[in-house]
Amino acid sequence: MKLHPILAALRRHKAGVVLIGLQIALTLAIVCNAIFIIGQRIQRIQRPTGMDENNLFMISQLWVGAPTGDDQGSTDKLDAMQRTDVQILRNLPDVQSAIAINSLPLINSSWTTGIGMKPAQERETAHAALYFGDEQMIPALGLKLIAGRNFNVGEIQHMGARGHNRPPIVIVTRTLADKLFPKGDALGKTIYVDRDTPSTIIGVVARMQVPSVDSWARDFTYSSVLIPTRLDANFSRYVVRAKTGRLDAAMKESRAALFAANPMRVIDDEDGVKSFSDIRANAYKADRGMAILMGVICVILLAVTGAGIVGLTSFWVGQRHKQIGVRRALGARKVDILRYFQTENLLIAGGGAIAGILLAVGLNLWLMQHYEMDRMPVLYVLAGVAVVLALGQASVFVPARRAANVPPVVATRTV
Repeated sequence: MKLHPILAALRRHKAGVVLIGLQIALTLAIVCNAIFIIGQRIQRIQRPTGMDENNLFMISQLWVGAPTGDDQGSTDKLDAMQRTDVQILRNLPDVQSAIAINSLPLINSSWTTGIGMKPAQERETAHAALYFGDEQMIPALGLKLIAGRNFNVGEIQHMGARGHNRPPIVIVTRTLADKLFPKGDALGKTIYVDRDTPSTIIGVVARMQVPSVDSWARDFTYSSVLIPTRLDANFSRYVVRAKTGRLDAAMKESRAALFAANPMRVIDDEDGVKSFSDIRANAYKADRGMAILMGVICVILLAVTGAGIVGLTSFWVGQRHKQIGVRRALGARKVDILRYFQTENLLIAGGGAIAGILLAVGLNLWLMQHYEMDRMPVLYVLAGVAVVLALGQASVFVPARRAANVPPVVATRTV
């Protein structure tokens, strides 16, 4: 098929061509970036925490009338109350294990610090989140120990929540170990969680996500340190692993058992006892909402663009009704008419796609500067181009087929 007649026809309809081309360009730019955002959000939602999340739940509670001081007597009493609670939970028939811990991945309650390689280091080598617990922290959370050993009972300390943290030994995540010791020889090495006190790395776990999912923590998402210390305060968190298939029963038993042992406490009816699946759903609620919103925007834009192509092509078919009849009378087949309109649309969509590529890249650069968005891979742009071209061909098919069905007799009706 010769392009000269098509280009000549397009020059006679410059306004419509420009409008549809710009619409395709704008759709391509927005859809590419929107799909990229959706992909990023889905990746965030699906990030593993490093824990075995099945049958896991958390209890958050506040004692009423408990000591609030930082003196040794108050700290010892709080620690005894906490150990009693943990033992009660461990003795429940539907509970496999339980620990007291300061935080968990995804709950956005973090204790973070800079990690140094020498005493009083002015500039941190890495930043990490700290998790405080006892010798059952790794099995209770379902973490995978890939090197070294776990803590033992004799190494567990306790301190007030506002105390000074000086752990002699620690367990770190592989991400943090590789950052501190790129040669892979972190085990047995010394780091400084406290500015002045050395801590020896006795173990490495495969992964443990930090508590925060906010953007400020993105540079150290899997840099975590496990500390063999129980934190004592009038507020406490317990992580409980239920036996397989007994999560709901264990959650109900836990609340009742704790109140039976000591009713002088507050456990919120809604958030006091939460399964980790609910914690995960709540942590990524905004990401899911953003992904859904971007998806809806993509569908609307594509639908509007498709409708615009259908409308414009239908208008042109109506204008060229007699011309199409003449071509049919001169021997043009139905498939020739169909190909004509599809080629015409392909040229318009192709021009719009070229402009859309530039707009998509420009929009991505703007988002990178203002909203900390990552650089969009070329694959997303190419996929967007394929989508808009396919959309154009699909949209033009119905009016083009209607044009192909114009009978040759139309050419003689006004003669």
